[in-house]
Amino acid sequence: MGGVTTPAPVETEQPESDLVIQLEDPWVTIVWNDPVNLMSYVAFVFRTYFGYTEEKAHQLMLAVHEEGRAVVSSGRREEQERHVQAMHEYGLWATLERSDV
Repeated sequence: MGGVTTPAPVETEQPESDLVIQLEDPWVTIVWNDPVNLMSYVAFVFRTYFGYTEEKAHQLMLAVHEEGRAVVSSGRREEQERHVQAMHEYGLWATLERSDV
């Protein structure tokens, strides 16, 4: 009768350590100032979407207004891409950048 065969182990190349570090580097979501959205709306979005406290949302909104931009989130690239898309859906101008840290 037919015997049971086990597959031979497959050798895979290990990624270079620099590549692993590069893939794990944090990314940030940046919200930019725009002439359209009210400051109260921007703070509302930060509270609603990110779950920030009123104080934290207000601080980030002021940074956007006064400095022209604010880092509102950091983490894995895929997560930050979702945040940028969500900010666009709320009508905010947002971009994704690799963190300097």
